[in-house]
Amino acid sequence: MSNNTHNEGHEHELQNPNYGAMPSNDGHDHHDDHHHEEHELHFFNKYVFSMDHKIISRQFLITGMFWAVAGGLMSVFFRLQLGFPEDTFQVLSTFLGDWAKGGKMDPEIYYGLVTIHGTVLVFFVLTAGLSGTFSNFLIPLQIGARDMASPFLNMLSYWFFAIAGVVMFCSLFVHTGPASGGWTTYPPLSALKEASMGSGIGMDLWLISMALFIVSSLLGGLNYIVTILNMRTKGMSMKRLPLTIWAFLFTAVLGVLSFPVLLSAAVLLIFDRHGGTSFYLSEIFVGGQALPNVGGSAILYQHLFWFLGHPEVYIIMLPAMGMASEILATHARKPIFGYFAMVISILGITVLAFLVWAHHMFVTGMSPFLGGVFVLLTLLIAIPSAVKVFNWLVTIWKGNIKFTNPMLFALGFVSLFISGGLTGIFLGNSALDIHLHDTYFVVAHFHIVMGISAFFGMFAGVYHWFPKMYGRMMNKTLGYIHFFITFIGAYVIFWPMHYEGVAGMPRRYYDFTSWQSFSQFGELNKMISIAAIIVFFAQLLFLFNYFVSIWRGKKVEGDKPNPWGSTTLEWTTAVDPGHGNWQGPIPEVHRWAYDFRPNEKDGTDFIMQTEPLREGEEEH
Repeated sequence: MSNNTHNEGHEHELQNPNYGAMPSNDGHDHHDDHHHEEHELHFFNKYVFSMDHKIISRQFLITGMFWAVAGGLMSVFFRLQLGFPEDTFQVLSTFLGDWAKGGKMDPEIYYGLVTIHGTVLVFFVLTAGLSGTFSNFLIPLQIGARDMASPFLNMLSYWFFAIAGVVMFCSLFVHTGPASGGWTTYPPLSALKEASMGSGIGMDLWLISMALFIVSSLLGGLNYIVTILNMRTKGMSMKRLPLTIWAFLFTAVLGVLSFPVLLSAAVLLIFDRHGGTSFYLSEIFVGGQALPNVGGSAILYQHLFWFLGHPEVYIIMLPAMGMASEILATHARKPIFGYFAMVISILGITVLAFLVWAHHMFVTGMSPFLGGVFVLLTLLIAIPSAVKVFNWLVTIWKGNIKFTNPMLFALGFVSLFISGGLTGIFLGNSALDIHLHDTYFVVAHFHIVMGISAFFGMFAGVYHWFPKMYGRMMNKTLGYIHFFITFIGAYVIFWPMHYEGVAGMPRRYYDFTSWQSFSQFGELNKMISIAAIIVFFAQLLFLFNYFVSIWRGKKVEGDKPNPWGSTTLEWTTAVDPGHGNWQGPIPEVHRWAYDFRPNEKDGTDFIMQTEPLREGEEEH
């Protein structure tokens, strides 16, 4: 049942253009210095500690861009080591200092870079950067709300994320180096400060950063759920929600239920490191000396981590799926095929995501029977994913496809999701996984299905909603160049890794030259490294396009521009509507979100959600 009581209750406040700004001091308006002070406070309040969901979404996006560049640069550095292990590079010593004396990377910093690369891209970019950006930007606009249920908690969510990023960034500069136990930080390596240099203060900072990040995710997720359930405008029933909103809703549910488990794992790890406890430690010898820890289990940490770790895959993927559904329908000029099947498949993925975590642990010694149960559940989760793929393909089948920048990235997302998902069937088989586990096959699989495909969904969203964010278009030619380099480069980088993995080549190794069985892949690794460098610079082209287009991009036409011919509510607002989104009353919704057909009223090929049903017309 739709509920717009909150919206109506704050209508008068949010129509005020100064709502949320610092109150002006009318008694001192005649003083220039006070004018300046008020202006500075207004700017600070509007763009730094903003409570406007649209500004907060841009904060998440731009912070995510910073971490994407940082994480991508780390991958360039360790790909130089993997592709050219016997060469030296001055750029390494320039960036890494004493960690790369003479242009040769130290093994300790190699593992540190691999760890931080995985952490920031999974959590800071593809979780906060993706969900934080588009959940914030689209939820109030697409459901017809003035803002989030709690704008203050929304602001806190961003700043907890920002502080987590600062702590993680500081860990790169401590004298013992950043955390270096892999992005999963398995004990006992992560639980023993004396285990390696990267297990020192860098690991403590990693744990503190992740705790702050989890607080950010919980604040945001609870806000998204409450907003969607309680603040929809009149007529916006659940069955009329765009698929983006369904995806954001179930993503938030996944995060709220699974992130506390990772927080508990991190807290117990801190206790083991500093409190003398033995949650994860038992019968450990360091330098020939037995440690007093008895009774713990390193496998316990794996259970806790992967209970978050596999839902995390869908925390990343579901927003990309929702945006791809919206973009494919809009740019194919066809209603989405199987709307209710899409919603049920999102629900199925959400439930099954909590039941498959142990497929990451087939080689930990679990019983074959239990392994068989998790194989079955893992294969079951492919069914709702296959439903979504089928519906996407039918949606574009015989559509009037416009090969715009967002459409190309949405199509690229579907391609990568299919090819990356198919390799998951191999790893979901407990017998095959014994051979493939911890090889480059795993690296290839999860980078394609969870990393690159999610990035393509994110890029599609940025190109599609950029006109809504800034009232301008991104450069189309630069967008095409960005797409083709990234799409081709992604397959050139990761597809060959499947063959390395089948051959048994282990991941996370610093140098393969002394391995006769793997030195045969030397030239292949060079090719992968060169492709990775090219793809990294293509992302800088995207950043150039994004920031230049904010001020120099082609302006979209009209007071309420709708350049793609979309049907959803966000396109009924002005370019810069201010805090509150709609100047007057919030529009009422009369129909579903994908009514693409000839509109006799204005001669277009779509009907907005706000247009009333005609006489004798039945709702979809």
